[in-house]
Amino acid sequence: MEAEVWYRPLVWIDYRLAVLFTVLMPLILLLWAFIQKAQTLQKLLVIYWRVSSLLMIAVYLMIPEWAWGFGYLAGFFARVLIPISLWFWADINDDIVDQPQRPFKFAFTAWRWAVTVYCTLGALVNLPFFACAFSEEFQQHPYCQVWLEAPQLYKVWFHPNSTPGFLGVLGMIGLAVYVASLAYFVIVRLAKEGRTAMQED
Repeated sequence: MEAEVWYRPLVWIDYRLAVLFTVLMPLILLLWAFIQKAQTLQKLLVIYWRVSSLLMIAVYLMIPEWAWGFGYLAGFFARVLIPISLWFWADINDDIVDQPQRPFKFAFTAWRWAVTVYCTLGALVNLPFFACAFSEEFQQHPYCQVWLEAPQLYKVWFHPNSTPGFLGVLGMIGLAVYVASLAYFVIVRLAKEGRTAMQED
């Protein structure tokens, strides 16, 4: 398997970049936003965390074998939804433009562009692996298995005493709640409030 998957180091680099761009940096920015009392950016970062939670759901779904297909799809759509969530809101975009140029605004803008580029490229790179979500034969091939190594290591580190099936059920519950929340937003909130974020609860 080691010899077959020449891109394994690239997959692990991708997971490390995901931790950096989608977890560590936005967490620091959220704390910074609260310190600066930047309500607009606080709001956008809270929205980001809601949307990006699909990445964590994907990790749990990629632990048990029966949920792998859902995990691949959740990971792909998370990369699509994250950039949309960061640029969709007209009122937030206008407010960010109007704010004076300060270190926090610069750091936030740099991160927003960086995570947008990262997620967009990541989604494009994952397109060839779409078959992993629908074909059990492909899922057993190193071509797909390499993407499961990091979630399996996550289980060893953080859930050593939990069964894969239990973690998969947690992932499915999270996915169901996520899809329901997204459907509510698209059907109800979007029709009512449009691209205005600051009125959201």
